[in-house]
This record gives sequence, structure tokens and C-alpha cells, in this order.
Amino acid sequence: MTRSSAPGKVYLFGEHAVVYGEPAVPCAIERRARVGVERRDDDKLRVHAEDLSLDGFTVEYGGRTDDRPDVDVSESLIEAAMGYVDEAIAQVREVTDEPAAGFDVTIESDIPLGAGLGSSAAVVVAAIDAATRELGVTLPREELADRAYRTEHAVQEGQASRADTFCSAMGGAVRVEGDDCRPLASPELPMVVGFDGGAGDTGALVAGVRSLREEYDFAADTVEAIGDVVRNGEDALAAGDLDELGRLMDFNHGLLAALGVSSRSLDEMVWAAREAGARGAKLTGAGGGGCVVALDPTAETETALRYLPGCEDAFRAELADEGVKRLE
Repeated sequence: MTRSSAPGKVYLFGEHAVVYGEPAVPCAIERRARVGVERRDDDKLRVHAEDLSLDGFTVEYGGRTDDRPDVDVSESLIEAAMGYVDEAIAQVREVTDEPAAGFDVTIESDIPLGAGLGSSAAVVVAAIDAATRELGVTLPREELADRAYRTEHAVQEGQASRADTFCSAMGGAVRVEGDDCRPLASPELPMVVGFDGGAGDTGALVAGVRSLREEYDFAADTVEAIGDVVRNGEDALAAGDLDELGRLMDFNHGLLAALGVSSRSLDEMVWAAREAGARGAKLTGAGGGGCVVALDPTAETETALRYLPGCEDAFRAELADEGVKRLE
């Protein structure tokens, strides 16, 4: 069996706006998905999930299929197991020129699904890396990121950006603007993540922003304003100015809330972090529930979030300098 891991991520700035060509700055964090792949003697796929923040399960089926397996798990988990893995394996078969290759795939993850921490991107990056290496092909990280992006683009019906998959493959802080993706130098960031235990519907949230942007000029201006925040944030990141980074994160959260993608639980965590002395705090990811990220070198924000009734978990998030790891 060949095994790889890939990190999740938080957005310092730019989610949602990145879909419309504005820049975004995500950072990889040391919460990882680990995928093991072993080639089969037939063309079937067997997917076993040890933990995707939900109940584990196993499904086996012949190649790609439009039929959902008859298993008693949520639709979101089936999508994670089949949609992303199917498309990832399709990329593997194409790049290795092995159209009939079958695999046993085992997924373990400590990244909550749908929480804004890049769980699907991490699973896809690790799966493509492990499966291609199982067939004797090692992809450069840039090509791995591109293949992973193609996977998410197909599953998300063209609404994905390169940000999550590039960040997961490369590690560290990165800048993404359209097809222009590059690593950024970053100081150590004292990041704290709060998780409300929920998960937003990424597709519905992205579609909601799209509708607002098409209906109202001021919504389109809000998306552009997020891009302006990102550009200022890049300067603050380069200077290591945590106070300015925090102020800009606060601006970014307000703009996202204006686009309707925040929630009561996310706002409560953001305000709890700010009142505890965080330099800044914002939602991360699609929104609607899930996670916030705050900057605070002290223990105060993590403590405040742990005692907040609407927060299920809080933890310090270390920057993952290395993206995909080739475990064996």
C-alpha cells in the first residue's frame, strides 16, 4: 500500500471572491487527511473511510457510476467518498495511462467535513499522490495541484478555485489569483481555530453569492472590495505586521457577512475571539457554519472559544510548511 497525507487550510483572506478572479491567501495547517491506496487485480474501487468526522463506512463498486451505493450514511459523506474519489481516480488513470486500474482506497482525516478547512482538497491531493505513486508515477507538486484542482472543478460543477488544492499540495501560505498560484513568505502566525460543529452547504453558499453579485452592483463591489483587502493583507503579511493582518481579517469578515455567508454561530465565535484580545478574526471557507480563524499569540482566544456555548472545539493551528507528505 502507498500512503500520502495532505494538510487542510484556513483562509487569511479572499474566500468567495477568489471564484471571480480576485486574489486569495490561504495557509496550510497541520490538520491532515491521510490516504492509503493499493492496486487491485480488477477495475473496481473499494473506499473505506476510517474517520471523516462522521461514522466510518466501506463501499465497493465497479468503476465510475451514477448510482449511489445503498449505505446508511449522509449524502455529504457519500459525495466525499465517491464524487471526489471517483474524479481523483479518473485523473490518476489519465495521467498514468492506466484506464482500467482498480484500487482499494483507505481514507483517514482529522479535518472536519464542510467546515471551511479544506477537507475535500486534502483528501483529493493525498489520493492522487498515493494512487499515482502506487502505479509507479510521482507527480511534481505543481502538477499534483493542477490534477487535484481539475477534480474539484468537476465535482463542484465549475465553481472551484485553485486555492484549496494548491495550498494543500504546496504547504505554507500561498497566493492564488485565477490561474496564477505561488507560495508566499510568511512569518509564524499565532492562529486559533474555532469550530461550531456544523458544516455549510458550499454549493448553495457559492450560488447565493453569485445571485447577489448578478442582481446588485453593490454586491459585485463588495466582492471587489474583498480583493482590495487581500492585496493590503499581502503587504501586511510580508511585513509581519500582525496588528494590520488582524484589522484586515476583521474587514474581510464584515464583507463576507454582507454577502450573506456568515451565520450566528460564526459571528458569535468571531466576537468572542475579538473580545478576548485577538488581533482579528473571521470565518474561513464557504461559511454558513463551520470554522473561524483568529490571530492571538496568547491563550485567551482559545480559552474564550472553549467556554463559548456555540463552539464545539477550539485549537491552535500550526502553519504546515510542508504540503503533501509521501509516507511510504
